[in-house]
Amino acid sequence: QVQLVESGGGYVQAGASLRLSCVASGRTFSGYTMSWFRQAPGKEREFVAGVSWSGGTPYYTDAVKGRFTIARDSAKKTVYLQMNSLKPEDTAVYHCAATWRAVVSTLADEYNSWGQGTQVTVSS
Repeated sequence: QVQLVESGGGYVQAGASLRLSCVASGRTFSGYTMSWFRQAPGKEREFVAGVSWSGGTPYYTDAVKGRFTIARDSAKKTVYLQMNSLKPEDTAVYHCAATWRAVVSTLADEYNSWGQGTQVTVSS
């Protein structure tokens, strides 16, 4: 398995931007499909964005399309989530996750490595 560590969360006002980073340890980062999930208090963990191991077309949940961008840098073993035009409903703990699947999955159960999460709080 790969170990994942997220950073970049914070407390911002609506309309602001944040960039989350997820650094992986291990030799085979390039073989993993990487995604971001989020979990708000009292809610289930939900898929946000993902990019396949090959760096193909990213996939986003409808709620963040046009505002969030996922990107991976295999040389740095890092996946990023650029979040623009943040809204209060984006408030959650954001986790990155890795899977050996060749394509992005929106199902949390199909990911076998998770980071500890980073808190994002957006005030109105």
